[in-house]
Amino acid sequence: MSRLRKVVALTCGLSALAASVAFSDDGGAVSRHVLLVSIDGMHALDFHNCANANTCPNLAALAGTGVNYTRTSTSKPSDSFPGLMAIVTGGTPKLVGAYYDVAYDRVLAPPAADTGNGVLHGNCIPGQPNGTRTEYEEGDEIDQTLLNGGGPYSTYDGGVKSIDPNKLIRDPYNGCAPVYPWNFVRANTIYGVIHKAGGYTAWSDKHAVYAVVSGPTGTATPSNLDDYYSPEVNSNSIPLPGVKTATGLDCSTLPNNNGGDWTTDFDNIKCYDQLKVNAVLNWIQGKTHLGGAKGRVPEIFGMNFQAVSVGQKLIESGIKGGYTDAAGTPTFTMEGEIKFVDGAIGQWVNELRKQHLLESTTIIITAKHGQSPIDTNRFFPIPGHSGTNGTPPSAMLGPSFLPDSELNQIGSTEDDISLLWLNPGASTLAAVSLLENNAIAAGIGQIFYGASLEAIFDKPGLPSSGGDPRTPDIIIQPNVGVVYTGSAKKQAEHGGFAQDDTNVLLLVSNISLHPRTVTTFVETTQVAPTILRILGLDPNALDAVRKEGTAVLPDLHFGD
Repeated sequence: MSRLRKVVALTCGLSALAASVAFSDDGGAVSRHVLLVSIDGMHALDFHNCANANTCPNLAALAGTGVNYTRTSTSKPSDSFPGLMAIVTGGTPKLVGAYYDVAYDRVLAPPAADTGNGVLHGNCIPGQPNGTRTEYEEGDEIDQTLLNGGGPYSTYDGGVKSIDPNKLIRDPYNGCAPVYPWNFVRANTIYGVIHKAGGYTAWSDKHAVYAVVSGPTGTATPSNLDDYYSPEVNSNSIPLPGVKTATGLDCSTLPNNNGGDWTTDFDNIKCYDQLKVNAVLNWIQGKTHLGGAKGRVPEIFGMNFQAVSVGQKLIESGIKGGYTDAAGTPTFTMEGEIKFVDGAIGQWVNELRKQHLLESTTIIITAKHGQSPIDTNRFFPIPGHSGTNGTPPSAMLGPSFLPDSELNQIGSTEDDISLLWLNPGASTLAAVSLLENNAIAAGIGQIFYGASLEAIFDKPGLPSSGGDPRTPDIIIQPNVGVVYTGSAKKQAEHGGFAQDDTNVLLLVSNISLHPRTVTTFVETTQVAPTILRILGLDPNALDAVRKEGTAVLPDLHFGD
């Protein structure tokens, strides 16, 4: 019998004790299940404000039996890809090798077919470094316009079979085989550890490639993930028969048939998220994500919400989401997104209670990233929709310094951050000099390169010269409020190192926890080893714990 199954059997036999065991030296389990949730974009400030305004009563109730960490930092860069990896691996981009959903690798080769977002196909020359833009988002799917990603699924389903292997970058040192997302990352995950220990694992996210939570398998299958559900968030919005949110929104008829994807409307995004909320409800009931034959309640399961992130960024037909001031007072539309998410969390808590699982489940709620700026008066887009506000760093450097894929094709890695990978042989010092001389036009706040970059990440370069093929040559942190965009439909972004990007909600809740607010600085990387500890598994099974020293979250006291 596996270690985890022994733990589960023990806690079943001692049900009165299971939920009240404190962290102890022997590593005993304190819960049989962990429900892990990312409310993408949710700041610690958002939770403080909604709890005080009584607009998130379910979250506030969880805090009443939980530990609220107010000084939590997500990954840097704060993109969804490294943000998710931080939560499930416990590792930084330096270890994991995931810097952004669209990045660069100096060794890997282009895909065999163009991706949906513009990484162009190219040759793979075996046995030597090639160099390519990397893309792990909707563009890797068979048909990103469809909710199911074009895979062999029903209309409202979606999963890893929606990934088109011809659109994946390739490994010249492995027969030019496609690099599946779970094999792209360089560290194992809690899903790998829990699955190996005999646990049942489940997750739902916005793209098929986010089955990356499985961690490396060395195969074309994310086999550490037992049930995965990924309706595509950037697909065309469609009616969802029978889907209704806890706040009363009926999605059987599309709230706004604007012809856009789910992220282009304040209500449509709630309908999209509710699909994943329903999957989690099915898992709580011991079913598959679409409610199929009864099975087993997962030891680890959960999802990400998109509604708050969309609510923060979107300007739709002149109506703004986001906030009204620097104190984070939400607009009416933004408040609606938070109320929707809170209602969904209430659905889960009620179902856990109904299934007699609330005592044996620890709920962890955090965010892959925040959003900047909270104070929309600080928002300054470059170049702006008129193109007259300035010049982004990538355009400043141009083809003399950057490959065509960063300038055209899929384009630059720039949001409220700029990650720059230079042409082979291009001078970093010359590029930095050009940027310094045009810092005002590019809205530059800080430039990381050379020693300042290598204090955070590995040296950029090829492995043959002691470098990391994925580390950017230059990272630009713009002034607070600057977002590199020409869109007139957004007022915030994420990806950067700023406070509003990185200071996110982190709440750990179990009815046997002593409630408290912790102001000690922590990071979302600490969620991963904490989950293993809660389930009675060894945090040292994670590569990140052994190599980067990631610690379990402090001040968690279960039971008496």
